[in-house]
Order: sequence, then structure tokens, then C-alpha cells
Amino acid sequence: MVAAFNPSGIWPPFGTFSMAVLQGDGQVVHLKGQVALYVLGQVVGLGDIRKQVRKTLENIRDVLTSMGGRMSDTMSLVHYATDVEAFMATSDIRAEFFAAPYPVTTTVQVQRLYHPDLMIEITAIAEIPRSRFHLPKTFPSIVDVSQGAPE
Repeated sequence: MVAAFNPSGIWPPFGTFSMAVLQGDGQVVHLKGQVALYVLGQVVGLGDIRKQVRKTLENIRDVLTSMGGRMSDTMSLVHYATDVEAFMATSDIRAEFFAAPYPVTTTVQVQRLYHPDLMIEITAIAEIPRSRFHLPKTFPSIVDVSQGAPE
């Protein structure tokens, strides 16, 4: 379970985020940066940050769901936006996916993402309770990287 808090003595959150989260006893999952792509790789919402934020959050939700997770398991998000002002106007969309306690967030403006039509990329870290966690059905195997790369 994720517990969030906003300590006194610092500026209060003004949106859908918390200042800090505490990690529980579940499985920590680091998600690759998600972008607004359909399953076959086509960009969603050309020139429309709102459509791209929605699709990106749907992709995060779908990755978490594939492992038994929920959006409420998310502890941390990093937003890479090509236009921070436009991104900040999508708070209502983010509120559809997250409720208090909100994940901690960082938002960074970048010149460009890997595809010139993409406007937002979001990375996430989640903690899925072990009672719900399972490997995705398409997951081929687990590689123990602590012993170095397989030969």
C-alpha cells in the first residue's frame, strides 16, 4: 500500500500530486516511459496534448493492470513535456486517473521526444501489493541481472 503525505513547513501541493510517498511491502514496478501510441505504434492525438496525456495514462494503467496493479498503486511519476504550460492545463484528465493520496510528481520541459509528433512521455514507479501482483501473461522469463548478463 502507498501512503502519501504533505509535511507542514513547505509549500502545499497545488494539483494532483503529493510531496512524498512511503512504500509498503509489495512488488515495486518501474515502468518504462509511456507515450501516446496505439498498440501498433501509431501516434495518438497529433498536435493535441489532452488526447496524448489521456492515451499515455491509459497505457500506464494497462501496464499496471497486466500485473494486477491499479493506478492507485503509483508512487511516483515523471512527466517529460514539450510544452509545460499546455501540460499543466491537463490536470482535469490526470484527476480522472488518480485520487488522493496522489503520487509524487516531477515535470520537465524537453525540446523533443523520440518521435517529433509526441508531446508527452510519463515514467512511473508503482508498488503493487503482493496479494494482487502477478507477472504479465506474455512475460517470457525472469532474468537475474544481479549476477551479470547471461552468456
